[in-house]
Amino acid sequence: MPTATPSGPCPTIESCCSDGPHVMLPSDPDERLSRLCRALGHPARVFIIRYLLARESCMAGEIAEVLPLAPSTVSQHLKRLKEAGLIHGEVDGPRRCYCVENAVLDQVRTLIEGLSEPI
Repeated sequence: MPTATPSGPCPTIESCCSDGPHVMLPSDPDERLSRLCRALGHPARVFIIRYLLARESCMAGEIAEVLPLAPSTVSQHLKRLKEAGLIHGEVDGPRRCYCVENAVLDQVRTLIEGLSEPI
């Protein structure tokens, strides 16, 4: 995967990334972890998360420029991440600004750490 080069947030970071999670995740921890892991189950989607974290937010077109994938394929990866609640996007004119849902990413960490706990 290409290396992310941070160049600053999109102009709408306050409106795009300031409010909390936009997707309700299942209440069962195993179900939540499974859903989130499926969303992260492709190297391009893992890269997108890393890229967005490095930039704080990003326009979809910028993501498509740094991945060796067709823009339509990048769009499908963004859709999967958004459906899982790992990212959200806001319309900024003709563009869409994406941000990582840090609270959901923290849930992923917590759920993975919980794997070592006894049943």
